[in-house]
Amino acid sequence: MAEPESSQPAPSWRTSVPEATATDLENLLGTGMGAAQEQLERNGGFMPFALVVENDGEVRLVAVSPADAESGSGDEFNADAMISDITALLRQNRDDFRAAAIVCDITLLEEDSDAIHVATEHRDGAVFAAVLPYAASPATREWEFGELAADTNEPAIWVD
Repeated sequence: MAEPESSQPAPSWRTSVPEATATDLENLLGTGMGAAQEQLERNGGFMPFALVVENDGEVRLVAVSPADAESGSGDEFNADAMISDITALLRQNRDDFRAAAIVCDITLLEEDSDAIHVATEHRDGAVFAAVLPYAASPATREWEFGELAADTNEPAIWVD
C-alpha cells in the first residue's frame, strides 16, 4: 500500500501551504543560504544564526554569543548549545514574528560533506528545510557548492 502523498517530501510542498506562508519560508531559505555562503567565503566558516520574518514583514537576523568552549575540547564554540539557545530565544519571542529559520553548518555523513542547513518554520505550522553541500576546492581554494536539496525537519518554535 502506498503512503499518502502528504507524507512524501515531494518538491510540491509549496502547493500544500498558503501563498503568503510559502513566500515567507522561501524568503528565509534564500536569505539564510546566501548569508551562510557569504560568511563561508569571507571567514571560512559561520556560526549558527536565525532569521525571522517580523509581523510587519521585515526580515531580521537573530544570533546568540557562543558559550566558552570546554577547556581542552579544541572547539571554538559549541554549535549544538548555540542552536539550543537560539531556539529558546525564538520560542520566547515568537509572538513578535510569523516565520523563522535556523541556519547552521552540518556534516552529511552519507556524502562525507559539509553542508549549509536551513530549517524554516511558520506560525501556521508549515515547515521546510534544505541543505546545500559545500567543499573547498583544493586547486583554487575557493568554495564549491553542490545541489540544493530538500531535507526534513520538525517544528521547534511553535510546538505547544
